[in-house]
Amino acid sequence: QVQLVESGGGLVQAGWSLRLSCAASGIIFNINTMGWYRQAPGKQRELVATVTSGGSTNYADSVKGRFTISRDNAKNTAYLQMNSLKPEDTAVYYCNLRQGLNRQYWGQGTQVTVSS
Repeated sequence: QVQLVESGGGLVQAGWSLRLSCAASGIIFNINTMGWYRQAPGKQRELVATVTSGGSTNYADSVKGRFTISRDNAKNTAYLQMNSLKPEDTAVYYCNLRQGLNRQYWGQGTQVTVSS
């Protein structure tokens, strides 16, 4: 099994920055994809960004140029640097790990609130 533990959420003002971390433990394959998704009240969960174990990244259009995803493979940890935060970025952010034959795991979520 895989466990994902997120940290770094909080309440900030618009324009500020936050950095989220996601530490994975358990049986982690060398080839995997880690990512961040978010879910705002009344909305579906949506992709924010993903990064493969090889370093390839993918971003939602709404965060391109503001958010940066990265990872430390030695620590099985992914990061999401969020700059120029907007009120519409307010959501619960979930860490995700995909490996093997479409197996995926989710963290418990961390709240990010951006006030205007």
